[in-house]
This record gives sequence, structure tokens and C-alpha cells, in this order.
Amino acid sequence: MTTGRPLDILMDSLNKSVVVRLKGGREFYGELKGYDIHMNLVLDNVDEKKDGESVRKYSSLILRGDNVVYVSPRPDSE
Repeated sequence: MTTGRPLDILMDSLNKSVVVRLKGGREFYGELKGYDIHMNLVLDNVDEKKDGESVRKYSSLILRGDNVVYVSPRPDSE
């Protein structure tokens, strides 16, 4: 497992598929296109899921860092 500072890990994840979980249990699967020091995230080609079920698709999405629980590489992107 890679360890390091959170922003360094986000830098390594740019232009890769990630899973972002928000407070409340919503998950977003998409390609990380950008971030800032507050962990606000920009994702492209996003699939929103709740309880494992696809809810909605977005071409681009900005997620507020205050709501992010975790960001993880997408299991099928290896």
C-alpha cells in the first residue's frame, strides 16, 4: 500500500478512475480530473451510486471536500 500525504496521493490519482464516498453514503465512480487544497474534487464520466445501485450519470461533477469521506482507486482500474 502506498503511504504519503493525502494531496500527493491525489496527485498520483489524476486522470485515473477513482471511487469517492460522501457523507450520507453516496458514492461516485469517475475519472479524477482535478482537486484543490480543500479536497474539492473534479470528476469526469461519473456514475453516482447509492447502496450499490446506479442512480445517475454526469459528464462532469464537482464534489465539495467537506463532504468527502474517502477517495480510493477504482478496483477495476488496475
